[in-house]
Amino acid sequence: MTPAQVLPMNTKDRRLVGLACLAVLGLATLPWLGSALIVDKLIYLFILVMFAVMWNLLAGYAGLVSVGQQAFIGLGGYALIRLVDAGLPPFVMIFVAAIGAGAVAWLLSWFVLRMKAGEFAIATWVIAETIRSLVMFDPIVQGETGTSLLALNAYDPDLRRLVLYLLALASMVVMVWGTWVLLQRRIGAESQAIRDDEDAAASVGISTFRVKQRIYVIAAIGCALAGALWLASAITFQPRTSFGVQWSVFMLFMVLVGGIGTFIGPILGALVFFGLQELFGDFGAWYLAGVGGLAIFFALYLPNGIVGLWLDRGKDEPLSLRKRLRM
Repeated sequence: MTPAQVLPMNTKDRRLVGLACLAVLGLATLPWLGSALIVDKLIYLFILVMFAVMWNLLAGYAGLVSVGQQAFIGLGGYALIRLVDAGLPPFVMIFVAAIGAGAVAWLLSWFVLRMKAGEFAIATWVIAETIRSLVMFDPIVQGETGTSLLALNAYDPDLRRLVLYLLALASMVVMVWGTWVLLQRRIGAESQAIRDDEDAAASVGISTFRVKQRIYVIAAIGCALAGALWLASAITFQPRTSFGVQWSVFMLFMVLVGGIGTFIGPILGALVFFGLQELFGDFGAWYLAGVGGLAIFFALYLPNGIVGLWLDRGKDEPLSLRKRLRM
């Protein structure tokens, strides 16, 4: 297959990419300058960005609206627990656990991707709950009690925090960059064609199942990697938390607020969500009600999210692939 034709970036997009590269370099030096609290919070922010980018790849570009991505977040953490318990090095096993979750996603894809949109969404949630229940039967997990990644306690806390920070930063950069590269290839154009009209896409020779399967597995690996990194930073593994539906709710909120189906939108949405948690997270139920109300507001009045506000002013979408990508 020949790759999709991608038109050159305009000057504004090149400047934006340059600023992003400088920001990454600045973030890479931050552990030696910032406090442990700031480092921990940024690890969580990087994980949120990964979640948002992966869910947007799945729903925003391929039209696969999942409410069960927590299945792979939890599987990433559970696989890490199991691998480390077998005596394997924890930091390396973070990536092995993600690949293992991707293998599970590949098996599940033969079942869930044959369903229609509504059935797919429900099935993903049911599968996540089923996997959570099965994991709880494992003696090492101890049911709802959970377990801890005790092997990481053998490392100096500062060294552990530094390694996790750099791993999370690198994973986020690779995931964002990898998504950008993927969407510029033929599969990017094909996935968007499937999202817009699957029957029409199939009629012009696109293997819709193959494209959806690849996107589904990639998104699962990304979520599992973020889930394993989250567990490594939190240490404690509890099935109800790791497999909690709140992760899918967070992803949906970030992508909806930032701008679904846009490249930069999920990143903006993750920054907004992170800021809201930092400012209002201590308000408990009121905070959750506020987040829900904001999501409803965007769904009703700003369906294109923050990026939509930019477009409404007659500006071009930052880092847009809509106008640059051609089959």
